[in-house]
Amino acid sequence: MNIDLVRDIAGEVFKTVITVSGPALLVSLLVGLLISFFQAITQIQEFTLTFVPKILAVFLCLFVLLPWTAQVMVDFTRALILNIPLYIK
Repeated sequence: MNIDLVRDIAGEVFKTVITVSGPALLVSLLVGLLISFFQAITQIQEFTLTFVPKILAVFLCLFVLLPWTAQVMVDFTRALILNIPLYIK
């Protein structure tokens, strides 16, 4: 196992992590932005107001995207396991 192989595997890991976590982070960002606009318009300065809607939105996003997320992770794991003979050389 050489440095190039490790770099390639690490690149695939980071790509998979970003692909899987990206939608939830994007939903959290958008909900936080909408709530910030709402707070600015109504001048409500309650710091805890953002937590519950963000948590619910991220939970809903993860629930809806669970089959896709699981498929991406299974595909990555399957490719990693199938390439073990190449990694040993």
